[in-house]
Amino acid sequence: MLVPLAPLHRAACIKRIVVSTYQSVSGAGAKAIYQLWKETQTSLRRLGPFTRHRRWSSDRTIVSFLESRLSSLPWRQRFSVLPKQIAFNVIPQVDVFLENRYTKEEMKMVQETRKILEEPQLPISATCVRVPVFIAHSEAVWIETERPLSVEQARSLLQRAPGVKVVDELPTGRERIHTSGAYPLPVDAAGQDDVLVGRLRKDDTVPHGLVLWVSGDNLRKGAATNAVQIAELLVKGKR
Repeated sequence: MLVPLAPLHRAACIKRIVVSTYQSVSGAGAKAIYQLWKETQTSLRRLGPFTRHRRWSSDRTIVSFLESRLSSLPWRQRFSVLPKQIAFNVIPQVDVFLENRYTKEEMKMVQETRKILEEPQLPISATCVRVPVFIAHSEAVWIETERPLSVEQARSLLQRAPGVKVVDELPTGRERIHTSGAYPLPVDAAGQDDVLVGRLRKDDTVPHGLVLWVSGDNLRKGAATNAVQIAELLVKGKR
């Protein structure tokens, strides 16, 4: 989230952030990947012939290496990583719950965002959700800025930002009925170093609001890389 927000903050000064994250199981480690795979297998097996479709057999390569490493573990060790079933489900809990009813991951997002943007009092509300995706996190982000920032201005800033790739081609006219356009997807973000940003639009509920959708490979785009790029963006803004 912070890599695309840094240039917007520099240009218009973000005063409030609301974010909902959709985090892949790889963020919880190899055992969580294995859990999703095994639960998916079990659920699909109940459907009979559908599970023999060639696509499902080819998808096995994603986690085949895990079976040799984890299959010898006791059943409870293999399937106790995530608190609920993840296959064909979403879990509105990433990490443990705290006394304020937020999770540790949600408060971590708040604290790290304030620290990196150098805004210790910045109002931020986060909801983190685990989704049945192997690799790449996605986020729906609402921001409110001090100064006006149009969708076109935001797109231009993001197109010039290092580590960001804008994917925001929506159909118009009659094409809206037949085509879906282009926007960030975790399946496309997986394997890329860039963070994909799209679905840029105005938030009409506040005077200076923007909404965006972000997808990024959480295994390639680590916290350290993010911090360096964000720092570079903010330093450039102060020159």
